[in-house]
Amino acid sequence: MLTAKDQLTLLKDLLSEHAEDCCGTVAECQQIQRLVRFLIANNKVEDEQVQQILPAIYQYSLQAETSSNLNEHIVANQQQLNGWASSIEDLKYL
Repeated sequence: MLTAKDQLTLLKDLLSEHAEDCCGTVAECQQIQRLVRFLIANNKVEDEQVQQILPAIYQYSLQAETSSNLNEHIVANQQQLNGWASSIEDLKYL
């Protein structure tokens, strides 16, 4: 089982890849949803800033999953993706 640190690292990596590559897959969006749901449900994130962005990350991934053009959705959210990845990376325990 992945630790919260591992899950946050994976989440950061997925968000960074979307931002850098400007493309992604539905499977990646579903993985983002699973990670965020687990982190929220199990109260695994102590950092208040990251707690506050998790719902927005979840909404992004839901919208991306159902988007008619996934890559356009990613490009439109590139700035947010970079910000979210930076916020997660700034956590002391990563």
